[in-house]
Amino acid sequence: AAAVSTCTAEDMSEKPDDAYVYHEEVEISDDSGDEAKYGNVSDGDSSSDNEDINAVLSSIKKGTAAAKLESAQKAAASRSGQAQAQIQKKHIVIDDFIRNFLSKLGMKNTLDTFETEWYQMKQQGKFREEDIGKVPDIYVRNAEMDEQVKHLRKQLEAVKGIANKAKATWGKFRKQRDYHRMHHRRVEQEKDKLIQDIKRLKNDIAAFEPALASMKKKYEGAINNASLTRIAKERCEARIQVLEQQLKSMDDNDLGETKISKSGGTKRGSRGKMDSEIPADDRPNPYLNKSFEPTNAQAFKLTKTFQGHSQAISNLALHPQKPVIATAADDKTWKLWSIPKGELILTGSGHKSWISGLEFHPKGKMLATTSGDGTVKVWDILKTKCAMTFSEHTQAVWDCSFHDTGDFLASCSMDQTVKIWDTNSQKCRHTFRGHVDSINSVMFQPFSNNICTGSADKSVSIWDLRSGLCIQTFVGHTNAVGSVNFNIKGDCIVSTDADGVVKVWDVRMVGERLSIDLKVPVNDAKFDRSSRTIAAACDDGTIKLVDSGDGKVMGVLTGHEKAALALQIDPAGRFLISCGSDNSFRIWA
Repeated sequence: AAAVSTCTAEDMSEKPDDAYVYHEEVEISDDSGDEAKYGNVSDGDSSSDNEDINAVLSSIKKGTAAAKLESAQKAAASRSGQAQAQIQKKHIVIDDFIRNFLSKLGMKNTLDTFETEWYQMKQQGKFREEDIGKVPDIYVRNAEMDEQVKHLRKQLEAVKGIANKAKATWGKFRKQRDYHRMHHRRVEQEKDKLIQDIKRLKNDIAAFEPALASMKKKYEGAINNASLTRIAKERCEARIQVLEQQLKSMDDNDLGETKISKSGGTKRGSRGKMDSEIPADDRPNPYLNKSFEPTNAQAFKLTKTFQGHSQAISNLALHPQKPVIATAADDKTWKLWSIPKGELILTGSGHKSWISGLEFHPKGKMLATTSGDGTVKVWDILKTKCAMTFSEHTQAVWDCSFHDTGDFLASCSMDQTVKIWDTNSQKCRHTFRGHVDSINSVMFQPFSNNICTGSADKSVSIWDLRSGLCIQTFVGHTNAVGSVNFNIKGDCIVSTDADGVVKVWDVRMVGERLSIDLKVPVNDAKFDRSSRTIAAACDDGTIKLVDSGDGKVMGVLTGHEKAALALQIDPAGRFLISCGSDNSFRIWA
């Protein structure tokens, strides 16, 4: 037998889960110790009872599941704090509805009359409950929808205005697009036409290039031939003039320098007592067979800078015996400085224009200077005064150089001449003519009677001191030659031009040994004692160090703020001094 407790689904749903009590079905066997006797129960309605019990249990389970679901939802809502409150919609009473309607339409007078009559009739009890009841939802909904319709119509009008503006703007953009598209097509057509023209021009240029190259070669050959012809012509004319002068002087000597002896005969006069004697040509060069280590110029660094003058320093020279340097500047003065301290020793002035060049006497007692006023002055350093002035040049004098004996001084000028001055007789012994443009640089060959000149006519020439004739000419520069310098052995010349080309000439082979293009105008270049290194003062303010063997640039010294105009290398290779347009001279060691 079984005892079962049942309840309906409504009762189950109204109680919490922990309020329910479930009873177990227990079978009591006949073998138990109970001596009670049970009677048989008929099975007439057992199947229907079982069905009822199953139905009740299923309904209980469903109710329990529904209750659990509802409790879980409530718990989740309480945990998230987002429990939704149920809103109970309240109906609007008819008088409020009418008031809202009249107020919305702005009928204030009608609204006042309505409220007055409404309250009077309501106090008098003339209204029935069904007459003043609530307004049905359909009217309220219609009113809301009417408001929405009006609001949407306003929005629609605004959107239509925006759409019309957008349409107008789009039309404008479309016109601009069409215009730019048409312009782009026209540009493309013009570009295609230009491309075709460029291709055609390239083909024409390619066809003309061989002819232009051949014409260029012919033109260069003609220019070289013309230059050589002009130089040869000028040389012949100069030689004729020299020979005529020699013949004239010989005739004058034969007529004017004869003396009548007591016996009635004649006796030729000798050379003047004050004139210096030109030394023999076969004098040996003591450095010819010596070799020296190359200067380690790559390791040089700027050690000192001296603002020596108020204007550009155009040239400088080293004293042959003492640690003294002389500087010449555009401020019309020259100065002597002790090195390496840079203490000012002496200042000289007397030229009426800028000073372009200067050179120490081989014994170091005198200093020669050249100037734009057309004069050459020789200064006595010990007596601190000008010892002699030569003024036979007709234009500015650029450079000067002493003979190794110190008896002769050569000067070159813009008047296209080189003059040889005798420092003993203080007169001009020779005038060399042959260049067809300004002569910018001059230098005696070491321990020789030869003179080298560099001219603006793009040539380098070597002259004989005795005869005054040009014995060699080197042609190869394409612009004015600015400086020429021998090496210590006297067998090589380094020359520079305004195009930045540095050339090394072999005196013995009478030809060009090396050509270096430094890509910037070069104002001065000199060999070191070993003749293996060339230092070049460039217009960009740098000093470039070049290997005289292969022409490679070994180093660059930077420091000058403007163009470097001249330089000197210490004979022992200990330092290098440069000067420039920045009014300074600098020591590199």
